[in-house]
Amino acid sequence: MTPDAEDDRRRTTLEAFADTIIPGERRGPDDRSVAGAAPGPGAVAAGAVELLETPAVGIVDDLGVLAGLLNEHAELHARINDLVLDRDVPPFVALDFAERTALVRALVAPGHPEKDMWVSLALFSNMAFDTAPHLHTTDALDAGHPGLRTMGLFPPDADGLHRFPEFSYGRPLASVHPRTTPSGSPE
Repeated sequence: MTPDAEDDRRRTTLEAFADTIIPGERRGPDDRSVAGAAPGPGAVAAGAVELLETPAVGIVDDLGVLAGLLNEHAELHARINDLVLDRDVPPFVALDFAERTALVRALVAPGHPEKDMWVSLALFSNMAFDTAPHLHTTDALDAGHPGLRTMGLFPPDADGLHRFPEFSYGRPLASVHPRTTPSGSPE
């Protein structure tokens, strides 16, 4: 297998895993990694693989091994459940969303010998969506990062300040102190 083909196999497998954790809509009609199990963008659109490939995460050198193990587990899962896999894509990618979910549930279950590494991979998928740690927050907001938007974070107002006109509890939690300046600072 060529290095490009191996990279593509690794990437599509990791995308399928991330999509299992936070599903999203397909990027196009030929998208096999993203199962299309939920409307809107999911972990893949939020940059889960880009986060995993960030050296600070500390697992870049292991991503090929993790993808390979995930595909081995998918092969075993298919054999046990009498599933026929499409050989044009990696085994985990060939599983439908329900089967991907069942396999990931088994891999992260208490007592599974590889649980810690699969939970870590799942946490990074969540992080990519919830916080975009691989991006500068300003850049992520400017680009309309799907997870940050979902979490209710939007670019600042024209004056550079972030304001939240709707409070999470539907009301202010405390009155503004009478000596607070218009910029929000104490007098």
